[in-house]
Amino acid sequence: MRILIVGHYPPHKGGVANHTDSLVKELRKRHEVYVLTYGPINPREFEKERVYQVKVPPVFGLRGTLFALLGFLKIVKLHKKLNFDVIHAHYIGTTSFAGVLAKRKLKLPLVATAHGSDLDFMSKLPLGRYFVRESLAKSDGIIAVSHYLKKRALSLGAKRVRVIPNGIRALKLKRAVKRYITFIGALTSYKDPKTFIRLAEYFPDEKFLVVGDGPLMEELKTMAPPNVKFLGYREDIDNILAESKMLIVPSLREGFGLVVVEANSLGVPVIGRAVGGIKELVRDGKNGYLFKDFDELVERVELLLDNKKALKMGKIGRRIGEKYTWEKVAERVEEVYKEVLGEEHDCSNKHARGP
Repeated sequence: MRILIVGHYPPHKGGVANHTDSLVKELRKRHEVYVLTYGPINPREFEKERVYQVKVPPVFGLRGTLFALLGFLKIVKLHKKLNFDVIHAHYIGTTSFAGVLAKRKLKLPLVATAHGSDLDFMSKLPLGRYFVRESLAKSDGIIAVSHYLKKRALSLGAKRVRVIPNGIRALKLKRAVKRYITFIGALTSYKDPKTFIRLAEYFPDEKFLVVGDGPLMEELKTMAPPNVKFLGYREDIDNILAESKMLIVPSLREGFGLVVVEANSLGVPVIGRAVGGIKELVRDGKNGYLFKDFDELVERVELLLDNKKALKMGKIGRRIGEKYTWEKVAERVEEVYKEVLGEEHDCSNKHARGP
């Protein structure tokens, strides 16, 4: 099968880019997979012949809208050269709308995956709402990474949605002294790192670690007490989690919450705000705790500072984390591809001689 993945992809950072990177790696074991992403970028050397880009200015609003139009034109051009079987767009909105336009022109089946902020944020913008509704109505297959996002997609006009959670990268379990209460994520308002800083003030004898980058970085450094350490963006999440007593996820909205599963897979219990996909991942009192307000967050942290309770929750979390493998995710995504192509579709020989 020859597949075109459209959306954020390395060297871009963030949840969608990590998702597409892992999915592409798994799908390439059985299929030809190409990528169209936002430029300007320098693709990684090992795949530079299979990663294409549309160069758009880094201006909010203009960037996405231009990608929808220029991305559509690029897909048409690429299809003439590569003859795709299916388009899979990641992020419902401007990215998926490029796929909608391409589907209309090329009569190719389109699958679109909802990741979170697309349905929680993009859908509330005037033009964004149009892109979201059109994408949900016109795509042949809709995937949501959580049941929460499935409900949002159905409320916005989708007729049928398949829930396929994110997988997690293979992280190494390492032995280390548990020293930190940790936050991992983009330093933006909806991730609510300010609540984490406030928590550090409440526990002056504990060490707190902020991992991530974003527009709030300087403000957070100014307001943070001495027991908070900032590491910026890091790739070695396994090293960081190895030294973490617990992970705090105070996000105000979250479509899935991949870092919750990553932490659990390494035996780290999670305290997360009871919103969106976090409620599906944190089984209150089992692999962590949920909280609704700051007082409840403080109470949950005090409970987890009991080392015996944290160890028990960590063991449960590891068992839960084992269920989220990219191998299983890719198999379920392939099922969606087969559905939109028709049960009898067979691409095994179609591209035997290449483009």
